[in-house]
Amino acid sequence: MQSSQILLPLSLHIQRRFICSSSPLQGKRNFRKFLVYNKRGTRVVKEAQRTQLNPPVPIHKRGVRDTGVVINGKFVEIPEKIPELVVPNLENCKLKPYVSYKAADVVQSEFTSLELFNAIYAQKILEDFKSGKLKDDNSSVEPSESELLTPEEALLRARKTGSDIF
Repeated sequence: MQSSQILLPLSLHIQRRFICSSSPLQGKRNFRKFLVYNKRGTRVVKEAQRTQLNPPVPIHKRGVRDTGVVINGKFVEIPEKIPELVVPNLENCKLKPYVSYKAADVVQSEFTSLELFNAIYAQKILEDFKSGKLKDDNSSVEPSESELLTPEEALLRARKTGSDIF
């Protein structure tokens, strides 16, 4: 009988629900998941980041590159480091910005010097040979615009913006 008197309050205690106002983790969080760049550190560390050239904890720039350098404590901007976006005018363009995944893959081999010669010069040389418009040194009597170029001019044209060499 006495054992039942002891078990009765214990069983009632187990059946009762408990409401706790504190969190189950008791204030502990896993901060390794959260990327909190430049947020941690004491006031001394943050002051060092603002004033020193090489602070003990560097300032994280989130992947953004500087457009200049710091010389004698002053930031000097370099115009070549500023990105310039060249956007074509697409007002009358019939193409749409979407390409279907069902589109066939385009496989193109490297454009060789022989293919370049055949694309630009071969047809003209063949026509000059058939019509007899070649000199004794096999140069054309009536050279085209591309045949009149000097090597320096050809190199400048090839490296100009809009050429497909690069």
